[in-house]
Amino acid sequence: MPASPTVDAWFDPATHTITYLVSDPATGAATIIDPVLDFDAPAARTSTASIDRVLAAVAARGLTLTHVLDTHAHADHLSGADEIRVRTGVPVGIGARITRVQKTFGDLFEAADVTPDGAAFDQLYADGDRFMLGSLEVEVMHTPGHTPACVSYRIGDAVFVGDTLFMPDYGTARCDFPGGDARTLWRSIQKILALPVDTRVFTGHDYLPEGRTDFRWESTVAEQKRANIHVVGRTEDEFVTMREARDAALKPPQLILPSLQINIRAGAPPPPEPSGRRFLKAPLNAI
Repeated sequence: MPASPTVDAWFDPATHTITYLVSDPATGAATIIDPVLDFDAPAARTSTASIDRVLAAVAARGLTLTHVLDTHAHADHLSGADEIRVRTGVPVGIGARITRVQKTFGDLFEAADVTPDGAAFDQLYADGDRFMLGSLEVEVMHTPGHTPACVSYRIGDAVFVGDTLFMPDYGTARCDFPGGDARTLWRSIQKILALPVDTRVFTGHDYLPEGRTDFRWESTVAEQKRANIHVVGRTEDEFVTMREARDAALKPPQLILPSLQINIRAGAPPPPEPSGRRFLKAPLNAI
């Protein structure tokens, strides 16, 4: 039986995002997955309350933080990865195909400091890469479709799928961002559903579908195979038709422009202007 990591989760009500602290009970080694940097959009002001809570838990439990990991360049919240890197010295990891996302959005924002080579990150992971979290092996699964760079992290009997799958009663991720593709997402989902049925599945968001009153983020492969409302009973072609029609009716995420400018830089802000101020851009009629 695969080992079972300890998983702590923090739900961010502003962005419906879950930040995970994953630790090895045998050694105390820990990683943070998909951390949130708080952002007050009207004031264009960042703060670190969410990061402070997670790092306080690391300290209180005597854990040794070894990595901070993002599943992809999020379009709905600012990544706290760089803030954690600055405060702790741990490396930031992400899927190797982040370079495609950096190229697309670096060009959109005319971000001269962003080179489409992943250099803003410390570790770029390809499909099948493995590394250790204490005594636990972390397997990287390339699971594109939502974006071309999405990865899932399989750690013992748990898999952290970012935006690839949501809770079974909410379904699956949108695929209408640049480089996204519904057919590719279907095939990524099949990779996850091929894992052992008792694998714990931890999702990146929960949007509280009608009929449910409590936020949830943990299911199993068995539950996803039995009850995911977008997958069960559909063929690949039927899924693609459903997903593309659904995506066509969706508005862009509220924080897509600030999020992507920060997240292609691994959570770091744009460089300062000569005045010392830093600016986020809002290109008109561009998305």
